[in-house]
Amino acid sequence: MNTPASSPVRERPADRATAPASDAAQERPADRVLVLNCGSSSVKFRLFDGDRVVDKGTVERIGEDGGGPADHETAVRGILGGLDLSGLAAVGHRVVHGGKRFGEPVLIDDAVLTAIRDLVPLAPLHNPANLAGIEVARAALPEVPQVAVFDTAFHHTLPEAAATYAIERDTAERYGIRRYGFHGTSHAYVSRRTAELLGRPYAEVNTITLHLGNGASACAVAGGRSVATSMGMSPLEGLVMGTRSGDLDPTVIFHLRREGGLSVDEIDDLLNHRSGLLGLTGANDMREVLTRRADGDPAATLAFDVYCRRITGYVGAYYALLGRVDAVTFTAGVGEHAAPVRAAALAGLDRLGIAVDPGRNAGTGDRVISPEGAEVTVCVVGTDEEREIALQTRAVVDAAG
Repeated sequence: MNTPASSPVRERPADRATAPASDAAQERPADRVLVLNCGSSSVKFRLFDGDRVVDKGTVERIGEDGGGPADHETAVRGILGGLDLSGLAAVGHRVVHGGKRFGEPVLIDDAVLTAIRDLVPLAPLHNPANLAGIEVARAALPEVPQVAVFDTAFHHTLPEAAATYAIERDTAERYGIRRYGFHGTSHAYVSRRTAELLGRPYAEVNTITLHLGNGASACAVAGGRSVATSMGMSPLEGLVMGTRSGDLDPTVIFHLRREGGLSVDEIDDLLNHRSGLLGLTGANDMREVLTRRADGDPAATLAFDVYCRRITGYVGAYYALLGRVDAVTFTAGVGEHAAPVRAAALAGLDRLGIAVDPGRNAGTGDRVISPEGAEVTVCVVGTDEEREIALQTRAVVDAAG
């Protein structure tokens, strides 16, 4: 659930215990982790007690007119003030960009905070929000360990040939121009969950994960290691998204500047906020696009085809890079709920052993949707980035002793 108000809307977690805890459970040491996921205009939070979610919610429309909180500091203070934080072992923070420095989650100290701030030019919409959440939580809970979990960290295993852009080396090094990749916590969680569905060790499974939400990215995961991903220096590159263009000839930018007279900021806004499905149809919600397509709207039909064709191309390319693919897995809002997208995106890949069973595709929940005996298993897995952040946070705190 979401809310425009400054106070968070709480959701009753499905896995919250309703029966009284047993004596053994009551005697168990506190193992609570709070996860704060600060987006550019929202904050999601989830409070874990072991594997159980005991509280969660979202604050939206931060900094917007209409009743939302004035800023992220206000939103996070409101969240912390309304939670029972007794026995809290740690706070895990999602941080979008860790640059080349952070290849794993880390305990936050002043030096880490400074490093995250130095990376703001690479993620100007997100790292400042992440920093705001960290600073409020550290001030409110000075004795509780705080851990930064980076979206980019999972992709630190990318081979240099995958991370390097073919531009002048000195310029690239000076300005930090390389492929960083994003959605790392989602790709990590989903690829590991896929191995569980297959009943095989994670280190033995090659998976192509497709995170299809308002933001969208593909990732080739070889034995738990990211070896290719579609997002690049920023989340703009790659697949068609709700409002982002994805892959684009750079000449388009020069052309808009020279012939259209658009400023750099205007082009940035166009490609990040007025392109993708929104630019093609006027709607960034795939559900509306699918409804219009079913009604015969040519713009929606074209947008759907462009969207799915891009996915098909990445799946084929990543199949070639991996050499052997055990599974293709869809996740996030579109990936989990849009059966037509899943079917169209993998159509025509039968010779690669990839196919979708219509009956299974129409189901719900984590499941296999490929035909029985298919060479490549096609799965749908619900992503859980907050749970992945909690797992990584707990591991860092445990390792620190």
